[in-house]
Amino acid sequence: MPYQTEPAYTHGTTQKTGVLLVNLGTPDAPTAQAVRPYLKQFLGDPRVVEIPKAIWWLILNGIILNVRPKKSAEKYASIWLTEGSPLRVYTEKQAVLLKGYLGTRTQSPLVVEFAMSYGNPSIADALQRLKVQNCQRILIVPLFPQYAASSTAPVFDQVFNALQQMRNMPSIRTIKHFHDYPAYIQALAANINAYWVQHGRPEKLLMSFHGVPQYTLDKGDPYHCECHKTGRLLAQALGLQPGQYVVSFQSRFGKAEWIKPYTTATLKELGQQKISRVDVVCPGFVADCLETLEEIAMEGKEDFQHAGGGEYHYIPCLNDRNDWIHALTDLVMDNLQGWLAEPDFAELEQGRLLALAMGAKQ
Repeated sequence: MPYQTEPAYTHGTTQKTGVLLVNLGTPDAPTAQAVRPYLKQFLGDPRVVEIPKAIWWLILNGIILNVRPKKSAEKYASIWLTEGSPLRVYTEKQAVLLKGYLGTRTQSPLVVEFAMSYGNPSIADALQRLKVQNCQRILIVPLFPQYAASSTAPVFDQVFNALQQMRNMPSIRTIKHFHDYPAYIQALAANINAYWVQHGRPEKLLMSFHGVPQYTLDKGDPYHCECHKTGRLLAQALGLQPGQYVVSFQSRFGKAEWIKPYTTATLKELGQQKISRVDVVCPGFVADCLETLEEIAMEGKEDFQHAGGGEYHYIPCLNDRNDWIHALTDLVMDNLQGWLAEPDFAELEQGRLLALAMGAKQ
């Protein structure tokens, strides 16, 4: 196997530690031409769609990639920001802010990059950028609080596939999940409470997570359980009783049974019950994207109110909130233990003796 060319190295160069934030992905533009290769890469991953390869190839290339890009592009256009895709914009902001926050917590030389599992910037390119900056140790941080074989695992697949192309591999650590990490739960609660202070409280809070096929749960995927644990901990942090909130699952695809209850069906039921106001939050997403801004904020509102419901409020994701970046910083620092430079005690002692000589008290 031919290896990638290694970056130029000079003895004495400071070795650095890298942190790589990874989110799911986005097309480069809200056009059918840009959406098609993105969907082909995303839906072509056997981790994402567990249908026999030959059968799925025919369905994907013969039907889906000829029909879906145009429809998806129209949806992306409805939520696209001036700076670009919301998911990419917020993930990049998170990386920039994380680097600044980490700089206040450690003197160790750290480099922070971001990447997407599908689309740009790719995981392989981001790892190469970290290598060029002499990062000999890299922490991989998938931005999926709840582990799933269809979201977190592809990140690890791509990381280790990229390592196979390297002659001089860096040390790698991975974060599997943070669904019950206290600072993450606190950030979610603070985000919701801040929204309620400004807009009042709902009759019902709906926590909508991305859905997965039922068979993944049957085969041992922990995702369903981790979502419910996040929901329970968040409800406790908000002081909610069981009847005041609902956990549901969105984005069902295909005819197979997915984990229930479905968000669409739940919103219709709440509307039929004449709920005066429902607020919807998506705790499985740390940055707003097509699924939150179009499917939940727009389509969800139509489902609820068309069924007879009252007010409908979508509460934005954590995005670049300070409390979330603090939580992310804590999570990263916890997982960098042993990799950060230890203080030079001889230098500290010299400084102490110098301070004493200058009149400092013992």
